[in-house]
Amino acid sequence: LIIAGGTGEFEAGISKDGQTREHALLAFTLGVRQLIVAVNKMDTTKWSEDRFTEIVKETSTFIKKVGYNPKAVAFVPISGWHGDNMLEESPNMTWYKGWTKETKSGVVKGKTLLDAIDAIEPPVRPSDKPLRLPLQDVYKIGGIGTVPVGRVETGIIKSGMVVTFAPSNVTTEVKSVEMHH
Repeated sequence: LIIAGGTGEFEAGISKDGQTREHALLAFTLGVRQLIVAVNKMDTTKWSEDRFTEIVKETSTFIKKVGYNPKAVAFVPISGWHGDNMLEESPNMTWYKGWTKETKSGVVKGKTLLDAIDAIEPPVRPSDKPLRLPLQDVYKIGGIGTVPVGRVETGIIKSGMVVTFAPSNVTTEVKSVEMHH
């Protein structure tokens, strides 16, 4: 979640109908359970520790209401324009001692946005459960056949498997599997 740290910008984003609030709610609603909050444009605040602390405090309060645990969120002050705290520690924010967050595997610490990204734990995929693949689209391609498109939520899919589509109860054999990203 990128938050503009500039005066007025943060306030507009976190207001009742602000984009920051909307994006946090959307992320949680769509199943995003691990969050990083990058407070951008720290250069426009003259690298202010007080401004960063104020933003962390207010943001923590509202993301908690959305459903996130603020203790499990890395808050990183950055300047995208200057590249500060993106890949390497910033010489302009010597007051910033880094972030700490609680994860399933314990407490994790870091300083930069890259550290926070690297600290995201991959979600556990329940491959031991029955196959569930909600269809996103179905293509009928001449010479190839019917191509259902979706994401495997649980289970495993392989060529040669016999699958049944619900609710129509149509059964067919999987001829091939391709991954698109």
